[in-house]
Amino acid sequence: MQMANHLGMVFSKLDCTPRWRERLPEIALPTVVLHGRRDVFFPVGNGEALAREIPGARLVVLEDAASAIPDAAAEEVAAAMLSA
Repeated sequence: MQMANHLGMVFSKLDCTPRWRERLPEIALPTVVLHGRRDVFFPVGNGEALAREIPGARLVVLEDAASAIPDAAAEEVAAAMLSA
């Protein structure tokens, strides 16, 4: 809880202009959005939103991952990237 609070304070101080989220539809490259199902700070809905807003993006949810890609997911990630 303390770490989440600290990160929230850090993120609140960032200057987010121009707003990057508004520019997601400008991405014109094949895109794979990777998201860990066990990420407690950023729920899977965040990855779903990114994939929806980037034209043609594909969402890959790593069931056993949190905020880092586990070694066991390397083949799944590589396959997703190669098929993008």
